[in-house]
Amino acid sequence: MDPRSEVLLRQAHLFEGRLLLAGLPADGLLGELPNACGWSWNAADHTILASRHSDRMSFGVAPPDGNFEAAVLFLPKARDLAAYALDALANGLHGRSLFLVGEKRGGIEGAARQLSTYGRARKLDSARHCQLWQVDIEHAPAKPDLHSLGQRFSLDVEGALPLEVISLPGVFSHGRLDRGTRLLLGHLEGLKPAHLLDFGCGAGVLGAVLKRRYPQAAVTLLDVDAFAIESARLTLAANGLEGQLICANGIDAAPSGLSAIISNPPFHTGVHTDYRASEALLQRAVQHLLPGGEIRLVANSFLRYQPLIEAHLRECTVLAEGDGFKVYRAIR
Repeated sequence: MDPRSEVLLRQAHLFEGRLLLAGLPADGLLGELPNACGWSWNAADHTILASRHSDRMSFGVAPPDGNFEAAVLFLPKARDLAAYALDALANGLHGRSLFLVGEKRGGIEGAARQLSTYGRARKLDSARHCQLWQVDIEHAPAKPDLHSLGQRFSLDVEGALPLEVISLPGVFSHGRLDRGTRLLLGHLEGLKPAHLLDFGCGAGVLGAVLKRRYPQAAVTLLDVDAFAIESARLTLAANGLEGQLICANGIDAAPSGLSAIISNPPFHTGVHTDYRASEALLQRAVQHLLPGGEIRLVANSFLRYQPLIEAHLRECTVLAEGDGFKVYRAIR
């Protein structure tokens, strides 16, 4: 059981009514709270939870409609996503309770300050290196407009008009181009323009650049996070580009017959280091690539990806190195 869920269950008498659990972990909490429903934006967690409680789970970038007596937000890593989710939940809870639970190292005390804008906030419990807070909603905020919270920046693309990128709260490298992707963007030449995959697409930077650079190619963008996929959709639309969007957990959800997989793969889940998605990508990329297809990715230099790539594909080449990152290339 996730320690945040354990803290909730210490106060189980508060959660006997119709309850919405937002951003909940994929553990047994729903089974312990029979009147609770879940709202997830992580496809991996949602798949697990929906397999057990299909009629009690919703997925997406907005909370489900429903006359809930209370809601609990499991504090997400990104502060801007936490702020959006708190407003989205508090909007529908006037006169009722909103709870916030999170790890101390995840910034729960700082995030709890936002609760005071809705009413008098109080800390209910502190255990398992987590805290649980409650506020009775006296001042419900306006329903937040998610798209208005998007941050935009322009990206120069060689031989073409600048690309407009739109990122929403919670998306990796929100509002800016990260150093690893910047390095990879300089090494996208010579790809076979049949079917290209942007794995872990975030706001869709790589996928949009690929479609701009190889307009005849089919481009698929895949990410586990609903906010990332919505960001990628907005980025493609802002630039008049088309691509297939898939919100799913890992490389197994990708199409087959790919000519190339391009990625700045994730290695965090919330505040925790998690290499599972990246390792699965490297282990099973061959199942999705055409003969002669390639994988081209960027990663922090300290991550030992090269032996793992070579174990499952041909010899791995380092195309570039700089600013603490390496760009790798391997051909099936």
